[in-house]
Amino acid sequence: MLLRRQIREPRNLYIIIINDMKKFLKEFKDFAMKGNVVDMAVGVIIGAAFGKIVTSLVNDIIMPAIGMLTGGVNFSDHKWVIQKAVTDGAEIVTPEVAITWGAFMQTVFDFLIIAFCIFVAIKFINNLRREPEPEPAPEPAPAAPTQEELLTQIRDLLKEEVNKK
Repeated sequence: MLLRRQIREPRNLYIIIINDMKKFLKEFKDFAMKGNVVDMAVGVIIGAAFGKIVTSLVNDIIMPAIGMLTGGVNFSDHKWVIQKAVTDGAEIVTPEVAITWGAFMQTVFDFLIIAFCIFVAIKFINNLRREPEPEPAPEPAPAAPTQEELLTQIRDLLKEEVNKK
């Protein structure tokens, strides 16, 4: 807690602010340099670039091919008009209200491709991380005879020797 006399002197206030800023910047640096945060930042940047690639793949390759298979249909133009636009000559008074299901289909294809790629990437990473199967434990050695069993064997051997004589 700052004392009133420390705040009254501008030099002390300046030193307090500088020390607080140094502490804040050190905490931020410690946070930002943690491995998980840096990894996440790299993942976000790569994900954004990958999203653009997938969007281009869907819009420029997949959807035109599907359109060709369906008779030259451009899916991005497909929509269901709920209310037509109200115009006054060339001026649009009220724009049309429509459900653009063609654009929605393109977005669904984007999602499916990205989800599949993420699935494959995670599967690949999990295969790299998978620990090798542990070797089966060797069979335990037969249990050594107990002291009683040894004494019983000695007794029996001594009896046999006595009986032989």
